[in-house]
Amino acid sequence: MKKTIKNFELKGKRVIIRVDFNVPLQDGVITDDSRIVKSLPTIRYAQEQGAKIILLSHLGRIKKEEDLAKYSLQEVASHLANLLNQTVYFSNQTRGKELEDAVQNLKEGEILLVQNTRYEDLDGKKESSNDQELASYWAKLGEIFINDAFATAHRSHASNVGIASILPSGIGLLMEKELTFLSSLQNPEHPFYVILGGSKVSDKIGVIQNLISKVDGLFIGGGMAFTFLKAKNISVGSSLVEDDFLPFCQNLLATYPEKILLPVDVHASCQMTQEGESRIIPIADIKDEEAAYDIGSQSISLYKEKLRDAATIFWNGPLGVYEIPKYQTATKELLDFITSQGKKVILGGGDIASAAVNLGYEEKVTYISTGGGATLEYLEGKELPAIQVIQDQ
Repeated sequence: MKKTIKNFELKGKRVIIRVDFNVPLQDGVITDDSRIVKSLPTIRYAQEQGAKIILLSHLGRIKKEEDLAKYSLQEVASHLANLLNQTVYFSNQTRGKELEDAVQNLKEGEILLVQNTRYEDLDGKKESSNDQELASYWAKLGEIFINDAFATAHRSHASNVGIASILPSGIGLLMEKELTFLSSLQNPEHPFYVILGGSKVSDKIGVIQNLISKVDGLFIGGGMAFTFLKAKNISVGSSLVEDDFLPFCQNLLATYPEKILLPVDVHASCQMTQEGESRIIPIADIKDEEAAYDIGSQSISLYKEKLRDAATIFWNGPLGVYEIPKYQTATKELLDFITSQGKKVILGGGDIASAAVNLGYEEKVTYISTGGGATLEYLEGKELPAIQVIQDQ
């Protein structure tokens, strides 16, 4: 078990907290602050304990000079101040005298947000490559390091693995919650069902291989369903197919024929738009020029019936192109069904998390992971470097 923020005496200490403030921005305005909100319990705990708090986060990808203004954390600092109803100091530097002075001037309970750690990627990818000189510099700013950014736990960066390798380290309250819920899927209450959507089989191979022996049923939707269907020699028109992964799907279907459930009908069209003509048809009726963008009503009914006795459900990836209203039906109906049944429902971050929030199911599921790739790699059974480096209790 890893040390947590509660294992440390924080009063008067400079505590670096790696948070995940990688929020979506549109014209400089935050369009979804859920990642900031989920970090608040850890930040408030550190405040209550009298810590001097230094927050580190990345935002977007910094590849060229123009990206600096686009991905500044200045707006995030203002938004955080509003959420906490107190001043949040902001350093526009990732290193230098301005930053060092701001750290030295912090009083107990005060908060400093440091500029986007990926500003350091502009010159040699120092953050993303876990540059040891940069990690050492940041580590000298603090006395204790707390990692609360699960979504980056599968990355070895200077701001997570680098600092944790130098300072006494623990995980934050959000990270602790992530690990508690996701680890519960290793020994779940049965019947245990997994719903996998999204576009590609290749993104989910590790999760499938690790969970298939544990599940009572694997429900496939989204674009990845059509690689499975083609593996059964079913014509899928112009739907997305990963031909390189047909053998994998064929082997899985042959090995676990009773566990895998595939769509029997689809919502298909010749164009992926809200306005274009579309039809709900049996898989066998799809035309060569058509592609499927959601699973159909019969498939939804079939999935509901099979999920009726579920005790635990893990879901990663939407069942259709949910960003287009007419292709969000399956995702919405299944979310509605499973949340109305009192099931334990864990959503695996990424697009299904966004879909659940946008469709109004955020408060109705048991837990929504903040990770995308990190969630998948954790459920594949991989060691996540930013967690592995944290001190054990």
